[in-house]
Amino acid sequence: MTFEVFQGNSPVILAFPHTGTDVPPEIWGRLNDNGRLLADTDWHIHQLYAGLLPNVTTVRATFHRYVIDANRDPTGTSLYPGQNTTGLVPETDFDGVSIWQDGEQPSQSDVAYRLNTFHAPYHAALLAEIERVKAIHGVAVLYDCHSIRSLIPFLFEGQLPDFNIGTDIGRTCDPRIEAAAAEVARAAEGYTSIVNGRFKGGWTTRHYGQPQDGVHAIQMELSQISHLTTEEPPFAYDEEKAGRLRIHLNQILARIEAVADQLKTKGN
Repeated sequence: MTFEVFQGNSPVILAFPHTGTDVPPEIWGRLNDNGRLLADTDWHIHQLYAGLLPNVTTVRATFHRYVIDANRDPTGTSLYPGQNTTGLVPETDFDGVSIWQDGEQPSQSDVAYRLNTFHAPYHAALLAEIERVKAIHGVAVLYDCHSIRSLIPFLFEGQLPDFNIGTDIGRTCDPRIEAAAAEVARAAEGYTSIVNGRFKGGWTTRHYGQPQDGVHAIQMELSQISHLTTEEPPFAYDEEKAGRLRIHLNQILARIEAVADQLKTKGN
């Protein structure tokens, strides 16, 4: 199975497109030593969010983003034209260094196969849960869970804030949802935050976020230094750091769920 689903009855859905580390042997054999580090994983994010919101639906891709990126447009269109980024099937890591052995870069037929085998089933499962939750509540809020190293000169200048909230400049959700997340993040002592900065929401957020149709989407990109011991191998989960961070994530999710209940009640 290329994804895992837990069905809950909350109006909120948590999506995890980048925590998977499964790489089929035939693809693993084509990665170079750098690629086999799987360094661009959203390390331990499903663990970080576990149990924070009662009865929440979760949809998690189990395959690695080097197989195919579940948060990229299936057409291959760039999320950030003119800026360094990685594609649907990455050719490099986040530092711009090749992840494939010479001559083993994925072909167009490879991409087509991976779209059909990995990307499409994950999104079919996610869409099914959005539709199920919306049928229950009249609204659904998709909260897309991510993390990334705080220092990556190839992708952005300086150090990334701890909380990076993306709503495609307010297009993907009711403004009360964005405000709920932003207010908690801004008030979190010892943390930094930004709304629609370097990360404005990936394809998942932009594709599903249709607030006029009752489907709201928001992306949270966390700096990995906020919950890992170090942003280098072995990318160990730091229980103390994570414990502090989980308090604020719990507040964010609870506030978003409360807004969803308001939207449901008012029929907005």
